[in-house]
Amino acid sequence: MNLPLPSSSPCSSSSSSFPLTSSFPLTFRCPSPPLSTNSKLTGQFRLQTATNHINPTTKGLSLATSIPASTTSTKNDQTLLSLLRQRKTEEAWILYTQIPHLPPPTCLSRLVSQLSYQNTPLSLRRAQSILTRLRLERQLHRLDANSLGLLAVSATKSGQLSYAFSLINSMLRSGYLPHVKAWSAVLSRLASAPDGGPTLALKLFDTITRRVRRFSDVTMVADSRPDTAAFNNVLNACANLGDGKMFLKLFEEMPEFGLEPDILTYNIMIKLCARCNRKDLLVFVLERVIEKGIPLCMTTLHSLVAAYVGFGDLETVERMVQAMREGRRDLCKILREANLEDFNEDEENEILNSNQIGVSVFEKLLPNLVQGSNREPPLLPKVFAPDSRIYTTLMKGYMKQGRVTDTVRMLEAMRCQDDSKGQPDHITYTTVISALVKAGSMDPARQVLAEMTRIGVPANRFTYNILLKGYCQQLQIDNAKELLKEMADDVNIEPDVVSYNTLIDGCILVDDSAGALAFFNEMRTKGIMPTKISYTTLMKAFALSGQPKLANKVFDEMLKDPRVKADLIAWNMLVEGYCRLGLVEEAKKVIQRMKENGFHPDVATYGSLANGISLARKPGEALLLWKEVKERWEVKGEGGSSGSDSDSSSLPLRPDEELLATLADICVRAAFFQKALEIVACMEENGIPPDKTKYKKIYVEMHSRMFSSKHASQARQDRRRERKRAAEAFKFWLGLPNSYYGSEWRLDPGDSDY
Repeated sequence: MNLPLPSSSPCSSSSSSFPLTSSFPLTFRCPSPPLSTNSKLTGQFRLQTATNHINPTTKGLSLATSIPASTTSTKNDQTLLSLLRQRKTEEAWILYTQIPHLPPPTCLSRLVSQLSYQNTPLSLRRAQSILTRLRLERQLHRLDANSLGLLAVSATKSGQLSYAFSLINSMLRSGYLPHVKAWSAVLSRLASAPDGGPTLALKLFDTITRRVRRFSDVTMVADSRPDTAAFNNVLNACANLGDGKMFLKLFEEMPEFGLEPDILTYNIMIKLCARCNRKDLLVFVLERVIEKGIPLCMTTLHSLVAAYVGFGDLETVERMVQAMREGRRDLCKILREANLEDFNEDEENEILNSNQIGVSVFEKLLPNLVQGSNREPPLLPKVFAPDSRIYTTLMKGYMKQGRVTDTVRMLEAMRCQDDSKGQPDHITYTTVISALVKAGSMDPARQVLAEMTRIGVPANRFTYNILLKGYCQQLQIDNAKELLKEMADDVNIEPDVVSYNTLIDGCILVDDSAGALAFFNEMRTKGIMPTKISYTTLMKAFALSGQPKLANKVFDEMLKDPRVKADLIAWNMLVEGYCRLGLVEEAKKVIQRMKENGFHPDVATYGSLANGISLARKPGEALLLWKEVKERWEVKGEGGSSGSDSDSSSLPLRPDEELLATLADICVRAAFFQKALEIVACMEENGIPPDKTKYKKIYVEMHSRMFSSKHASQARQDRRRERKRAAEAFKFWLGLPNSYYGSEWRLDPGDSDY
C-alpha cells in the first residue's frame, strides 16, 4: 500500500516540550546542510525542527487551517492538547472523533504517536484512520516524522509489514529521513520475509545509506545513520539469500560508520556458511570470535548446533553436547577433527570449485582461514553447559531423520538434569509431539500433551497446530474439530490463521470442499485475516473437486486483498482447476493473464496444461505446448534472462518427468512420431528413462496396421512418406520390426556359437 505524500517538502509542527512516547528517542529529521561552498549536497531538503512553524510554500493555507474559526474550535483544540499531554489517549481519541475540523498539527502528531505506541490492533487502526483522512484531504504534511516513524514501527510489530514498508518509502520520497530505530525495525522483518523480502531489505538499506552519505555534516543525520543492529539486519538478509559477495561488501562498510561487528554479526555469518554449504568454515567463525575477544555467549553455540543439525551431522553435535556436559573448553578442536573426518583433500577441492561463492570472499571475512589448521585451536573463554535449546535443537535433528526413539530418550535425559537450564520446556515437549505426529503416533502425542498439563508446562498455539495437522494427515477430521473446540474452550487458546489453513487442507484430503469453505468463512467471521496460503488452499479445494469457477472467485478475492500478493502457486492452482475438466481454452486464457501480470509458466503450469490437453484429446495443442517447452529448454545453457519483463521463451526451463511423459504419450497416440522422438531425446538428455514398454504397447494397439493399405493413391502415399519415415524411426527406437531391420533380431541355429 503506497501512501502518496505531498511532493513539496514536508513540514511538521511539534512542541519541544512534548516528551517522546517510545522507549527510544525517535527524533526524525528532514535535514539540509548549511549553505556553504563546502557542502556536497545538491538536492533540496529542509530541516525539520522541533518547534512549531509553518511551511512557507503553503503559508496561506496553513494560516487558514490552523487559526480557529470560532471560540469553540479553539477550546476543543486546547482540550485535545491537554488530554494528550496528560497521556489520556482514549479520551483524546473520543474528542478527536467529535471535532468536525482538523486539529492542529501538534495534536495530530501527538495523537498518532500515542496511538502507535499503545501497539494494539485497535489503536493501530485508529492511527491509520487518521493517516487515511489526512491523505484524502491532502494534509499529510501536518504529521511530523516522529509520528510516522512510530506508526511504521507499530505496523511492523503487528505484522503489517507491507504497510510499514510503504510508509517508510513514502517518508523517503517526501524528503524525510526516518530514525534508524524505525527503518531498522522494518528492515529486520523484511530480511526474513517471503516474496522477496530480503531483496527489498537490501534496497531499503541502500536507499537510506545513500541519502545519509550525501551530508558532509554527520551530526545532521546522526539519528538516521545505520547502527550495528541495522547492519546485522541487512547482513541477515544477505545470509538468507546466500549472497556472500554482498555480505562481504556490507561487512566492509561497517567501519565507515564507526561500527564494529558484534557477536550477533558472527552468528549471522554462521548462517551464511550454512546457506553456502560450507560446513568446513563453521569452526573458523568460532575461532575468529575468540581471537577478536568478542564476548562469547550461548547464542553462538545455538547457531553452531543449528547449523550442524541442518547439515544432518548429528554425530558432531552429540560430541559438542557431551564435551559441554563434561565442562570442556576445546570445542574448536572437536570441530576441526570433525572436518578432517568429513573431507579428504579431493572432496574439499571439489566443493570449493563447485561453490558459487569464491574462496576469496570467506578469506576476507575470516582472515584466520588462511592459516587454516596449522594453528593450534583456541579454547573457549569459559565453560558453557548445554541448555534446553541446544538439547531441543538436537532433538529436532533426530526428528528430521525419523529417530523417534532417540527423541523420546533425549526428553527423558533432560528430565534427569540437575541444571535447571537443561530442563525441558514447552518447545522441547512440542518437538517430541511433532516427532510423534510425523510418525503417525497420535495417541502417544496426546499423552505428551496431557503430561505437559499435568506438570504445569503450558502448551501454546503452535503445539495445538501440530496436533491439528497430525489429525488432518490421518484423515481424522472429527478429532481435529474436537481439538479446535478444546483449544478455545478448555485452554483458552484462540486458533490462528495457521490452525484454519490446516483444517482447510484436511478437508481437501477427505474431498470436502464445502467443509473447507465453511472453515474459511468461520475464520473471516472471527476477524482472522486470510493469508496467501489460505486463499490458495481454498482454491485447491475447489480445483480438485471440479469447481474451477469457484476457484476463480476465490482468486479474484485474493487479488482484491491488499495484504496478500498473488504468486505463481495461486495462478497454477487456477490453471489446474480448468485443466482437470479438460477446459484447455480457459486454462490458456489464465496463462495469458498470468504472463500479462509478470508471471511466467513453470513446469507445474505446463504439466497441468499437458494433462488438460490429454483429457480433452487435443493433440494439436500438445504440439504447440511442446514447441514452447522446447524453446525454453534449449536456452538452458545460454543464461536466459530472468527478469519479470522478459519474454517467457527467453527464460530457461528444465522439464520434469511427468510433463515429458504426458506429452510423449499424447504424441505417440496421435501418431506424431517425429515429435515423440524429440521428446524422448529431451528425456534422455535430462536423465529421465523413457517407458519403452508403455509406448510399444500403445503403438502395437493403435498403429500396428498404419501405412499397410495397398489401395492408397500415389498422391496420398507421397504425402505420408515423411510420416512413415518418422514411424519407422520410432519403431526402430522401440525395437519393433521396421524398414531398417525387416524382422526381430534372432539367432539362427547355426549361429549359436556366437
